[in-house]
Order: sequence, then C-alpha cells, then structure tokens
Amino acid sequence: MKGHIRTMIDRLKRLFDVTMLKFIVVGIANTVFGMAIMFIFYNLFHFNYWVSSASNYIFGSILSYFLNKYFTFQNKSKDKRIIIRFIINITLCYLIAYGIAQPVMKALFSGFPMKIQENSAMLAGTILFVGLNYLGQRFWAFKKE
Repeated sequence: MKGHIRTMIDRLKRLFDVTMLKFIVVGIANTVFGMAIMFIFYNLFHFNYWVSSASNYIFGSILSYFLNKYFTFQNKSKDKRIIIRFIINITLCYLIAYGIAQPVMKALFSGFPMKIQENSAMLAGTILFVGLNYLGQRFWAFKKE
C-alpha cells in the first residue's frame, strides 16, 4: 500500500512542477491577450460567438506556441511534427471546451439575455480550454522524446 501511495505522489510531483508554474505564467499572459481579443470582437465589433472565440485561439495560439515551445517546455527541436501536434491539440481543445461550454451555459442561464449566455459560455470555455490545453501540450505536443 505504501509503495502504491508513493508512486501516486511521485506522479503528482511530476505533474505539478516548475514546468506547470511556467505554463501558468505564460497562460495568464496569453489568456489576457486572447480574452481581450475575444470580448472586443464579440461586444465591440459584434462578431458572433464562434468567430469571436475562434479569434481568441487563432491569435492566442500563435503567441502560446512560441512562449510555450521556447520558455515553458524548452523544446529545441526543429521537427515540423511539433507544429502539427500543437495545431491538432489547440483545435481539439477548442472544439471540446467551447462545444461543451455553449450548451451548458445556455441551459444554466436560459432565462437570461443571449449576450449573458454567450459571454458566460466564452468564459467557461476559456477555463475548460486552459486545463485541456496544458495536458495536451505537456504530454503530447511538446512531449520530451
């Protein structure tokens, strides 16, 4: 039993390490940047939910790729497959996070105006995306070979 608990603690230590702290710092900067774009596009330019939230991840993902590749995960590889894995990861995380967030928030806020429903969905989608994205980038897109 002690050995099993020790193994679990070791796995948690590998997950919650300096790399995660760097990802959080980069993520905060990237999230502020991306969310500003998303909410400006939605509320100021009146683009729809999907265009606004996708713009967040198009612009934010470009910033994220460079910051996470070189700073967070210190990946020096020139392998083009990393870019492909990164794009696949971002795309899947986006579709899953925002695809879940929109119907859930519409159901939770069904009596509220559409603006509140969709702003809430974009916020919830962002939170879900961050968790999924960290796991995908760390353990797949920038995985150390």
